[in-house]
Amino acid sequence: MTHTVLDWTTAQLANGRRVAVATVLSSGGSVPRKPGARLALSDLGEQCGTVGGGGLELTTSEKLSTLLEEKNGEQGGFVETFQLQKEAKGHAGTPLNSLCGGRVTLSFEVIQPMPHILLCGGGHCGKAIADACELLDWKYSVFDVRNKYTDQKIYPNAVGLHNSSASNFLTGKDSSELAKYSDILLLGHEWSVDEELLKGMLLAQQNNPDAWRSRIGVIGSKSKWEAFSKSSLMDGIEQQYLDQVDCPIGLNVGAETPAEIAVAVVGQLLARIKSQDPEEATWRDA
Repeated sequence: MTHTVLDWTTAQLANGRRVAVATVLSSGGSVPRKPGARLALSDLGEQCGTVGGGGLELTTSEKLSTLLEEKNGEQGGFVETFQLQKEAKGHAGTPLNSLCGGRVTLSFEVIQPMPHILLCGGGHCGKAIADACELLDWKYSVFDVRNKYTDQKIYPNAVGLHNSSASNFLTGKDSSELAKYSDILLLGHEWSVDEELLKGMLLAQQNNPDAWRSRIGVIGSKSKWEAFSKSSLMDGIEQQYLDQVDCPIGLNVGAETPAEIAVAVVGQLLARIKSQDPEEATWRDA
């Protein structure tokens, strides 16, 4: 069972899902599961494993769900002891409505998936950001309509290389498909490509917001973004989804060269991953 839960958790993380895990650390008396038993819950509400069923299982599942909902839950966890007897006395621990009479200690933690950046545009800025990702051991994939910018010789460590039109790339991709990317950066050489990708992604998010988790950043000017916003509203994209997109991207450090832009962009992503106040890590002016 332990291997099953660990394999399931690993698969969820690979798909970009956050997972909360409860593990039995110690037990005594009549308890349903022994040390090492695990229950895992994804941020989509799916679960795997068991810590024993009954009131303990229900309480554990509720605590995992609460931990996933907390803003900074991924930064820590806790340990709690339970008494499997409603009228338990003389022992430390949270009493549960159970007749087992045993005592069990569980750890609760949230596991955050490794950042996986989708670079939509494999030119100079995309390459510089990819190099920065490698320094941080972040995963990245590259999309470009130009074949030469999805060459494995240029991006030997990319998780995925996608060379196609924007429409073909988006075909069949919904919020769940795109959820494996923690961040999607639109860095295309042509605004028309970025615009088609962005509209497709925003519609996917709008159609299934519960499964969406990717942050979207766009390289471009504020005036270009205003024009795009008007066009998107006319196409049925709601304002709340437009408001979640960052344009232009990068910390306000006066970046100009591809290397400087990479530092500014990755610095922004790192600040968000570390849960800093967004107001302290503003995007750069165009």
